[in-house]
Amino acid sequence: MLDTADVVVVGTGVAGLFCALNLPRTAKVVMLTKDQCENCDSFLAQGGICTLRSPEDYNSFFEDTMRAGHYENNAASVELMLRGAPEVISDIVGYGVEFDKEDNGEYQYTREGAHSAYRILHHDDLTGREITEKLLKEARGRENIEILEYAAMVDLMVKDGRAVGVVMRYRGELMPLYARAVVLATGGIGGLFKNSTNFRHITADALAIALIRGIKTQDVSYIQIHPTALYSNKPGRRFLISESVRGEGAVLLNKAGERFTDELKPRDVVSAAIHRQMEKDGMDHVYLSVTHLNKEMVPRRFPNIYKKCLEEGYDLTREPIPVTPAQHYYMGGILSGGEGQTSLTGLYAVGEAGCNGVHGRNRLASNSLLESLVFSKRAALQIGARLNGWKAVLMKPDLKRYEDQAALKSRYKQVIFDEIRRKDEAFYDQWCNDEDIDG
Repeated sequence: MLDTADVVVVGTGVAGLFCALNLPRTAKVVMLTKDQCENCDSFLAQGGICTLRSPEDYNSFFEDTMRAGHYENNAASVELMLRGAPEVISDIVGYGVEFDKEDNGEYQYTREGAHSAYRILHHDDLTGREITEKLLKEARGRENIEILEYAAMVDLMVKDGRAVGVVMRYRGELMPLYARAVVLATGGIGGLFKNSTNFRHITADALAIALIRGIKTQDVSYIQIHPTALYSNKPGRRFLISESVRGEGAVLLNKAGERFTDELKPRDVVSAAIHRQMEKDGMDHVYLSVTHLNKEMVPRRFPNIYKKCLEEGYDLTREPIPVTPAQHYYMGGILSGGEGQTSLTGLYAVGEAGCNGVHGRNRLASNSLLESLVFSKRAALQIGARLNGWKAVLMKPDLKRYEDQAALKSRYKQVIFDEIRRKDEAFYDQWCNDEDIDG
């Protein structure tokens, strides 16, 4: 039975996959995912991925990122992300990722809220899917990478101040998986909320484990509410109406059909404006309209969104659609440095699970995929350089502690929301009450 690896990567989104692909090919890498590999939030990313188009755009891109984050960003992390953009874009294109192009063969760039320039690459409105699928295909073809689906991490194994593996539930059985290094790429926090654009099984277990074990965290209450999810009274994940729709000219309307805000302000500002308007109108949604735009452009530029809206009974080109704010992205997480390293030796956190301060209080649109790529590669390179210095350590965890899945899930959720409330009671009271929290 599989029980040892050189590196365990928990999560098969863009951050986890790109990290695994940049680890030494001589290292035995085991990747875990709670569900099917494709059921990750990276797969859902619609709008695109930012890039640094030229050195002349650096100052503007830096300022846009800092302004969106209310200048609470870690400036060094922002610089690493922006400087690293061209390299990782080149890397993923090398893996077969395709971005939309103009008729002359040049890349087609779009713009989203709070961006001062067109710097976002995209593949229709399914950019995350395009990138994730190509990285996953490459990972599945690597002999040194093994992917275990329906394998959930339930705890870290720690000995002598170092991460030495994970306890996982795989095929209904609890078991240890030993490793010389562990990478947490488990995604965000959305599965804990009733209204979220995230998959339901992404419940920030890694964050809860870090809080319990005293691993340093940062900005735990920094949770982004996306302004425009398609309104529904059905249970389950909310369908995101990408910010790029507003970037192309969509407007927000109140119940009287009147525009009430600047749609291209940062997400937290627009979400707050919608929340106020819903209270004023006595409604649980507002409207988003593209009916004034070119009717041929809309389905061509946003084929997936257009199709989904038709399935829900709305024709984007003919009528406004109901939208409402929903939990979308997590800026906080396990404290990580520029190479993804955490406060625990041998443990790394990348993507949405980690927090290197790059986003500050509010993430700039389409910076998420870029951050995941840049910092997961940096983490992989550091792990590769240090791996031979870390010896495998075996220990015997008490597996009985994890047998009651419901109790464990409840405990982890409580630990997280207690910390959110401790950090920001005002945010907790507005977005984390009984109507917002799942279960």
